[in-house]
Amino acid sequence: MTAKRLFWTLVLSSAAILAVTMGIRQSLGLFVSPLNTATGLGIVTVSFALAVGQFAWGAAQPVFGVLADRIGSFKVIAVGAFLLAIGLALTPFMHSGFGLTVFLGVLAAGGAGAGSFSILLGAAAQRLPADRRATASGFINAGGSFGQFIFAPLSQALISTIGWIGALWALAASALLTVPLALPVRESKPVHAAAQGRGMGIREQAKIAFGDRSYWLLHAGFFTCGFHIAFLVTHLPGEVDLCGLPASVSAASLAIIGLANILGSIGAGWLGQTQRMKMILAAMYGSRAVAVALYLMAPKTPLTFYVFAFVLGLTWLATVPPTAGLVSKLFGTRHLATLFGLTLFTHQIGGFFGAWLGGIAIASTGNYDWMWYADIALAGAAAVLNLPIREAHPRVAAA
Repeated sequence: MTAKRLFWTLVLSSAAILAVTMGIRQSLGLFVSPLNTATGLGIVTVSFALAVGQFAWGAAQPVFGVLADRIGSFKVIAVGAFLLAIGLALTPFMHSGFGLTVFLGVLAAGGAGAGSFSILLGAAAQRLPADRRATASGFINAGGSFGQFIFAPLSQALISTIGWIGALWALAASALLTVPLALPVRESKPVHAAAQGRGMGIREQAKIAFGDRSYWLLHAGFFTCGFHIAFLVTHLPGEVDLCGLPASVSAASLAIIGLANILGSIGAGWLGQTQRMKMILAAMYGSRAVAVALYLMAPKTPLTFYVFAFVLGLTWLATVPPTAGLVSKLFGTRHLATLFGLTLFTHQIGGFFGAWLGGIAIASTGNYDWMWYADIALAGAAAVLNLPIREAHPRVAAA
């Protein structure tokens, strides 16, 4: 297989897998109201189950990353597909907070984690030359955004036509598509695989990483990113409802976020080849603080939500390519799936609080005001925290 064909085969298959797993995950906020109505468990309980899902998805990343380094990415993705499908398919039979948390919050979310960023970006980085990795990361990440663009309106349409149970079963069936999509990962081998096998062990590498201040700063910024995304993807439908607008506005907003992030992800990958990735991240986080502040001052009309969604979408998950790129720059690709998986775990700790505290806020105050203020503060802090990260300019590194 030629280098060009290998590049596009890996990129397109990985992007398609991410489109399915992320598209499903980012659409689950549309099921909050139907689940609450059908089970009578209350918005806090449903939000907690999804918050646990944020945490479980993040915790699964480094675990599956270690497994992928040992047994191969294809097997990990296949196992994850079945876990995701089982978790979604059995969720309608859960009528307790514990059952909902186990199947939707642990099983489904953990399965999605096996076919997500750390596994896919790690597999691609190990199989591609260094000068193609930033571009590949951007395209793969764009796949997740395209999945949100497709699955958000599709899920809402399915809920409206066949009901929320049928919609969940349809999503469960689509999760199994990731198994054949992962075949190119199985058929291609890591570059210099033998040399990589003789490299530094994961324990030694992790010790070095956690002794590096730059790695901790990446974690801090990604915590904020997780808080922001989980709050919005879980509670944006609730915010739209508070404004007296129909559910179609929230579905369309989520789709617009996904569409805009295709541009943002590819742009972030392209910029990462010529600009410092820490500066890209700082600009992204800073723009979020400004966007949320402007949203709070704007009239709450459908157009406001659509514009807000587009602006946020430009940076939504576009933080992933530069973050993964920085981990790769600092520590190499041998254990990228594990080390980047650990940053994703921190991302999802933030996600847990974003989803859970959003439910508490609406239940106790009747609005999300304090969550918006917290989001502004955290985004501003993340922008500042990325500036001291140790990173040479790409021109210097190339020389």
